[in-house]
Amino acid sequence: MRTAFLSSFRFYLVFAAVTCVFCSLAGRLVYLQVIKAPALRESAQSARRNFSTLQSRRGDIVDCKGNLLATTRSVVEIGVDPQSVVEEDLVLIPELSRLLGLNPEEVQEAFLTKTRPGASFDGEVKQVRWAKIADEVEEDFYLRVMNLGIKGLYGNYKHSRLYPGKNLASHVVGFVNKEGTAAMGIEQMTDYYLRGQSGWRETERDGRRRELLQFRTREIPPVDGLNVELSIDRMIQDIIERQLVKVVEEFSPLSASIIVSEPTSGYLLGMANAPDFDPNLFNQADMGDLRNRALTDLYEPGSVFKIVAVGGALNEGLVNSESIIDCSEAVSWRGGRKYRLPRDHHPLGKISVREVVAKSSNRGAAQLGIMLGDRRMYEYCRMFGFGRSTNLGARGERKGILHHPKNWDGLTITRLPMGHAVSVTPMQMHSAMAAVANDGILMKPQLIRRVFDSSGKTVVDFKPRGSERVLQSDVSSLLTDMLVDVVGENGTAKQAKVEGYEVAGKTGTTQKLVEGRYSNRHHVASFVGFLPADNPRVVITVVVDEPKMKAGRIGYGGSVAAPAFGKVAKEIMDYLGVRPEKKLADLFKAGRRSF
Repeated sequence: MRTAFLSSFRFYLVFAAVTCVFCSLAGRLVYLQVIKAPALRESAQSARRNFSTLQSRRGDIVDCKGNLLATTRSVVEIGVDPQSVVEEDLVLIPELSRLLGLNPEEVQEAFLTKTRPGASFDGEVKQVRWAKIADEVEEDFYLRVMNLGIKGLYGNYKHSRLYPGKNLASHVVGFVNKEGTAAMGIEQMTDYYLRGQSGWRETERDGRRRELLQFRTREIPPVDGLNVELSIDRMIQDIIERQLVKVVEEFSPLSASIIVSEPTSGYLLGMANAPDFDPNLFNQADMGDLRNRALTDLYEPGSVFKIVAVGGALNEGLVNSESIIDCSEAVSWRGGRKYRLPRDHHPLGKISVREVVAKSSNRGAAQLGIMLGDRRMYEYCRMFGFGRSTNLGARGERKGILHHPKNWDGLTITRLPMGHAVSVTPMQMHSAMAAVANDGILMKPQLIRRVFDSSGKTVVDFKPRGSERVLQSDVSSLLTDMLVDVVGENGTAKQAKVEGYEVAGKTGTTQKLVEGRYSNRHHVASFVGFLPADNPRVVITVVVDEPKMKAGRIGYGGSVAAPAFGKVAKEIMDYLGVRPEKKLADLFKAGRRSF
């Protein structure tokens, strides 16, 4: 038998090649099983293991009658796993794009982009396992999408905030942004109660991303949020918002606000601003339109503020309603000190305190302030709620500007009683007038009545809270009687009349400071009042910033804000079923004559 000849060169060459192959395989195995083992193990575990958050349902916000102002709906976030996409399904992308109203090119890019750069600097590339295509898709649309049968396309259910009334009470309710953060209004104020507690689930899934129920190891169910009932009445809110639209159409102001509340409880029945916004589309609104101007915007209140000086002087027993004030002089001497008095719009001469209120005399109010003196005038301003927050609880509420007497100049004591040298919010002025309507007691304004669970059981009750007594009961009644004259034939607010009801209130017309000087063309018109005067059911505030008047006329509170007050008040009285007082009196007289 002959043995084949094999050269040593061939032998060692083959041996070296086989050795290199086995060494390469061994090295690769060591690299994968030892060096990369932790990363690969984690990748395999993450592909199988599924840790998901179970979102809690955010609670509802309703008005005082149970009407929905904010609720939570279930929507679907649709995405694709590019690794699971098959080429045959790519022809369905145009139909998918049509259903979702998306650009087909962008959808196709999501389907085909299968990798992305890793976080490290070693050139690592990671697989894309999820690419979002559409957000907040309604469930019926999601079902139509899934009927296309595209592999790798699936959706995740989640909660989305919905505001059925759109712009209705937008500044009161606020909104929740795309990240789930409550940004303003009641949404932010009561976020602790509304948001609930999210749960979580740990399980495993197969290669088709289907859950393997037998491997579900841990699950903590979510706890849904509580619901919040507001003091706002949807019907009253609608009334004032419709009136704001008319004010804007007629006067084209920079802004306008209307507030309605119950004087005896402090509960706000309505609060609206123009311009407003749609909380469902909050990201499309101008930033300035998002703020609640009734709580954030400051202005000099003007003559409405005279209730402080008049009320304080009456409360201290310095004057009575028939005390005579000389408004013919430009200066006043008291305690050896000379005071320069502001001007009145018309010469008034010697008039009673009652006429000071009815005719809105600046000089009369200034002399009452002088009688009170710096310290007492400042204290009454503080008691009426100026220079401090109303503690409504809303983010962004301002406390206004009220300087301490040590920082006053020689004119402050004569200008403060007429509503200058002080800045307030519409809410502060509203609360001050509400104190007069509430027998002299200042109430804390409130937007929330209660927090309740899904069964309707009250969890937290927000009861009315009185702040302090500002005026004695008899003084409050006397001041109310004077404020009724303001809406009388000889008053400054005849257009605030409501047929059949006695209205008490006060106008305000303030020149705005422009470049350090009071402007003759820029005004804030306001009217704050309540009715029925003898048994107040509602307090209403109307503030209009820079109304545009025809033929160079001035936008007085009596001609801009008072008519809006009258229209709102009439609708609210009809809605609340408050019977006209004068008609009842006439019927009573007619009945007596018939006997």
